[in-house]
Amino acid sequence: MITIRLAQKADLDAINDIYNHFILHSAITFDVAPWPMAKRYAWFEEHQQNIRQSLLVAVAHDKVIGFAYNAPFKPKKAYDSSTELTVYKAFDCPLKGVGRALYRHLISSLKVHNYHRAYAWITTPNEASMRLHENLGFTQAGLMEQVGEKHGVFHDVALLQKTL
Repeated sequence: MITIRLAQKADLDAINDIYNHFILHSAITFDVAPWPMAKRYAWFEEHQQNIRQSLLVAVAHDKVIGFAYNAPFKPKKAYDSSTELTVYKAFDCPLKGVGRALYRHLISSLKVHNYHRAYAWITTPNEASMRLHENLGFTQAGLMEQVGEKHGVFHDVALLQKTL
């Protein structure tokens, strides 16, 4: 059984392990160096200080197996009605539906904060992530071709959107 709850400081080691795996072994994130824990703690404090941002974890058998959060879409005031969503599942987690469960909880929390649109950036190809977002009502708004280079390869990034 998967439990979705707000992240706590005690979850940050697991969150960082999940994220750093994707930094080192994929182009899913364009970060190229693993995050030190000091950076993760600062990131967590930033989320804690903004009541419009949620940081959720999925837990199974007392282990964090995924996390999702929203953040400002862009820093300019006119973008305040939009938010960017991100979801990660532990690479070694065999359970299905983790991302969907996290996103459903996250999206429902956004509505009370008067967001109008949610956006997600997806490095392609990533069929699982594209399918997850499409099943939750996201549509592709654009594609930036060869916008990032990682592991010696140029990657495209799709922008997906959802009206809340």
